[in-house]
Amino acid sequence: MPRTDRRSTRTGATHARWPAHPVPIDTGTAQVVVRADDPTGATLMVNGVPSSFLDLADPSRLEFEYQQQMAALVEAMPAGPLRVLHLGAGACGLALALEAARPGSQQVAVEIDARLVELVRTWFDLPRPPRLRLRTGDARTRLAAAGDASVDVVVRDAFDGEQVPAHLCTLEAAREVSRVLRPGGLYLANCADRPPLPLARREVATLREVFAHVAVVAEPAVLRGRRYGNVVLAATDADGLLEGSGVERALRGAPIPARLVAGQAVRDFTGGAKPLTDPPAEAAEGTATGGAAPLDIPTDG
Repeated sequence: MPRTDRRSTRTGATHARWPAHPVPIDTGTAQVVVRADDPTGATLMVNGVPSSFLDLADPSRLEFEYQQQMAALVEAMPAGPLRVLHLGAGACGLALALEAARPGSQQVAVEIDARLVELVRTWFDLPRPPRLRLRTGDARTRLAAAGDASVDVVVRDAFDGEQVPAHLCTLEAAREVSRVLRPGGLYLANCADRPPLPLARREVATLREVFAHVAVVAEPAVLRGRRYGNVVLAATDADGLLEGSGVERALRGAPIPARLVAGQAVRDFTGGAKPLTDPPAEAAEGTATGGAAPLDIPTDG
C-alpha cells in the first residue's frame, strides 16, 4: 500500500495512557511497547507476542510483513471506499492503513477479548463509527450474524496462541465468508505455519472448494519450507484480481519481498491435502448466531 504524506492530528493516543508493564486482559496480558528510535510507533503485545503495530503520526504505515502483503492485495481492488470485516482486531493497525488508503471506508473489527477492546479504545484514538466499529465476541459467531453480500473484504487475523482457532479454518467457515462477501469481494486469511506447511496446504484445499480463485503469498523462504512464518491466503470469485501483474510487482517491491502463488501453481501447492471441516457435532452449530445480535455493518444509504 503506498505511503501517504498525510500526518495524523490525533491527540487521544499518548504515551501517558500506556502502562509501563503488562496489564491483565481476559485472555492473558497486554502491553504497549515503544522503541527509543521510533517514538511515534507503538507495538501492542498480547501475552508477550507482537499483535499490532500503529504509527501515531502515519496511519498508513504497516510494519508487519503479512499486513503489507494483504494491503497489496486490497490495492488491486477497484478504487473507492470499502466495507471491511476484520475477524480479529488487536489494535486495528491494518484497519487504520486501509482507511488511510480508502477514505470513506466503513469497517467492523471483531475481537474475542472484551477487556482488550476496552484498553485499545483507551490507549489509541481509533476512528469512530461508522468508520470503524469494534465488536466483541467469537469471530465465527459474528461472521454468521453478518448479512448476505454485506462487505467487500473479509480479513481473518485471529489467533489463540500461535494457532488460528480451528473453527475459523473449515469449509463451513469459508462458506460463511463467501456468503457475506459482495460480488467481486476478497477474503484474506493469515495462516502461521511450519515446514512443510501442512496447515496452509489444507486451508488452500478448503478455500478451493468454495472460491473460484485462490492464491498464496509469503516470503520465499517460508514457501520453500525453510522456516516458520506467516502465509497469506487470498480467495475471490473475481477473475483476474489475484493474478494481476500489479500485485506481483507490489509484492516483489515490498521491504521484504514476497512471492505470489496462483493458478496452476496453487493446485501444485495443495498437492493431496484435504479440506478442513467442522466436527460432525459442531457442523449444525457453525451457522448459528449463538444469540448474537446481527452484525451492524451499515447498509447503503
